[in-house]
Amino acid sequence: METEVKLPASEKLNVLVVGNNPIELGRVFDTLHKIRDTRIITEIAFDLKSIVERLIRFSPHYILIDDNIGKLELQNAVKTLLNVRKTKNIPITILKSSNYHEAINTGVMNYVLKENLTGDSLHTALKNSLKFKKTQRYLLNAYNKRKGQLKRLLLKEERF
Repeated sequence: METEVKLPASEKLNVLVVGNNPIELGRVFDTLHKIRDTRIITEIAFDLKSIVERLIRFSPHYILIDDNIGKLELQNAVKTLLNVRKTKNIPITILKSSNYHEAINTGVMNYVLKENLTGDSLHTALKNSLKFKKTQRYLLNAYNKRKGQLKRLLLKEERF
C-alpha cells in the first residue's frame, strides 16, 4: 500500500541522479520534469568520485541511483553516502532494470522499476522514501532515548 505525502504547490526538489548510461538517464530526467507543480533541480554523477564533487556545491533532497552502474559500484556509493554527514539523512532510491536482479538493501529506502516510470509514480516514490527515512530517524532517536530505561528495567528484573 502506498501513501502519499501532501505537499504545497510549487515546491522545489533537488535530485542527484547517479548512473553511467546517458540514454537511460535522459529518460529519467524527462520523467522527473513531468512531475507537476514542482520545480526540479537535477545534478548528475557518474561514479563515486563525481558524487563527492557534486555534493560540494549541491544539496540534494533525494538521490536516485541507476542499478546499471554495477553491483560493486552501487554498494560503494550507498555505503559512502550513508557515512557522509551531509548525505546520511537523504533518502536513496534505486532505479532497477528488472525485479530479477539482486538489490542492495542496506540504507536504501525505495526501489523503482524503470520500465513503468511515470512522473507521478516517481514523485510518489520520492515522497514515500522521505517519509520512510523520517520514520526511521524518529524510531532510532526514540530507541536511543529509551535504551537506558530498558537496561535499568532488565537489571532490576535480574536482581529479583
